Amino acid sequence: MLARVHSATLIGVDAHPVQIEVDITRGMEAFNLVGLPDAAVRESRERVRSAIRNSGFQYPRERITVNLAPADIRKEGPSFDLPIAIAVLLASGQMSADGIDETAMVGELALDGLVRPVSGALPIALGTKDEGKVRLLVPAQNGPEAAVVSDFEIYPADNLYDTVRMLEEGFLLEPVTVSEEQLDTRTADYGIDLSDVKGQEHVKRALEVASAGGHNMLMIGPPGAGKTMLARRMPGILPPMSFDEALEVSKLYSVAGLMPEKTALIRTRPFRAPHHTVSTAGLVGGGTIPQPGEVSLAHNGVLFLDELPEFGHASLEVLRQPLEDGTVTIARAQMALTFPANFQLVAAMNPCPCGFRGDSARQCTCSAGHIARYLKRISGPLQDRIDIQVEVPRLAAEEVMAKQSGEPSTRVQERVLGARERQQARFDGTPFHNNAAMNTKALRHFCPLSDEVASLLRSAIDQFQLSARAHDRVLKVARTIADLDGAEDIKVHHIAEAVQYRSLDRKFWG
Repeated sequence: MLARVHSATLIGVDAHPVQIEVDITRGMEAFNLVGLPDAAVRESRERVRSAIRNSGFQYPRERITVNLAPADIRKEGPSFDLPIAIAVLLASGQMSADGIDETAMVGELALDGLVRPVSGALPIALGTKDEGKVRLLVPAQNGPEAAVVSDFEIYPADNLYDTVRMLEEGFLLEPVTVSEEQLDTRTADYGIDLSDVKGQEHVKRALEVASAGGHNMLMIGPPGAGKTMLARRMPGILPPMSFDEALEVSKLYSVAGLMPEKTALIRTRPFRAPHHTVSTAGLVGGGTIPQPGEVSLAHNGVLFLDELPEFGHASLEVLRQPLEDGTVTIARAQMALTFPANFQLVAAMNPCPCGFRGDSARQCTCSAGHIARYLKRISGPLQDRIDIQVEVPRLAAEEVMAKQSGEPSTRVQERVLGARERQQARFDGTPFHNNAAMNTKALRHFCPLSDEVASLLRSAIDQFQLSARAHDRVLKVARTIADLDGAEDIKVHHIAEAVQYRSLDRKFWG
C-alpha cells in the first residue's frame, strides 16, 4: 500500500516542499530510504521503528520503501522522522486521515515516541503556507515561532500517539496562537542602558550618530576604557525593529537553531560578538550545505568585533562584500546561497600590541616596528568602509567615582528615531533606507554643498589625504549629523564634526 505525507526541507533560509512517499510490499523485512538523505535522515529508520513500537502500534515486518521527493534536493536533519512514521502507519492501514493532503508536518522522534524540537520551524511554516497547505504540525516547543505566521493553522505534536489521534479525529484541538505582546517589537527590553556608562560623552555622541545613520564604527583605546560596555548598549538606542525586520531575524535564528525556547519572535536587535579565533566559515557562513554565519545572525543588528587586529586577515577581508551589499553569497559546487547580512559593524582595538600607546597612566612597551605591524593588520579598504573612528581614552579618577548617571538610552533613541524618520521621508521611492546606504549618485542628489562647506571639505581631503570612498563616508556622516539637528542642508559645523570622526586615520595609520 502506498501513502504520501507532506513535509519541507531548508535550503538557506527558505523552505522547499518535500513529499514523503512510503510503499509497503510483501517480502523480507527491510527499510530502504532514497531521495538524497544525509546521515541524520538515514538514521531515522531506527528512531521511527522504536517510536512506532513504543507508541502502541505495530511496525510492519515487510519491505518498506521510503522516497523523499524531489530526489534531486539533498535532505538533511532529523525533522523527517514524524512524517515518515505517519506515512508508515498510513501505508500499513493502522490509521486514516482525511485532511492529510492539506497538512504538512516536521519533527524529530525520540525512541519512546516523544516529538523533539527541530530547527527552521518558522521558515517551514512560511514555505508550507505559500505552497497552499492549510495547517502544519510541529513539535510543541516550536509552536510559538511557527504560529507567528498569520492565517495559517499550527498544531502542536507532543508525541506520536497523540499526533495520530489528532489526525484521525480531524484536529479538534485549538491551533497554537501567540499574543500581541509577544509580537510587539516596541516593548523590547535590552536589560542594559547607556546611562550606566560614566564619562566618554564624545564616544556616546559618536554612537548616537552611528545609530542615526546606520554607520559602521571603530573605537580605539586602552584596555578597560569601556569600549565593549559602550558597544553592547548600541542596540538599545537603535530604532525598534519593525515586524518584518523581526521576522527576518527570527527566520535566521530559527534556521541556525538559536531560537530561545517557547519564543514567538526575536524582538530585540541582535548583538553578535564572535571571538577573534572565529573561522572564516563561522564568521560569514559555510558548510557542505551552507549555514548562516555571524554576519547573518547580526542581520538588522550589531556585529561587534573586539580586538579587531587579532582576527585573521582572510576573515576581515571577507567582510568587505557584506559591508557594501548587505548580503553574503556562499558558493559551493552544487549551489550558491545568499544570506541577508545587513548589520552595523562596531569594532574595537587597542592602539598597540600592549594596549597603552598614548595612555595617561601606563607607558607603552612596544617598539615602532611592532606597532606598525599591528596596525597594518587592518587594511586600507576595510578602514575606508568604517565611517566613524573615535578614540576612547582612559577615564580619570573623578569620572570613575562620579555618582551622576548619564543620559538614558530612551532619550537618545528618541533623537535617533527623529533622524531616521527624516531619512525615510527623504528616501521615499528609492532603494535606500538610511544615509549609510546611499551610493555616489544619491550623495550628489541628497547632499548638495554650499561653496563654504565644499571649501572646508576640500581642505580636509587635502590635509588628511582622504580617499574617494572616505570622502563619501564623510558626506554621509555629515548628512546624518544634520538630520539629528533637524537641518535641511549640511552646514560647516556638520562637516567639521564628520571630519573629526576620520582624524584617527592620520594619527594611527599616518
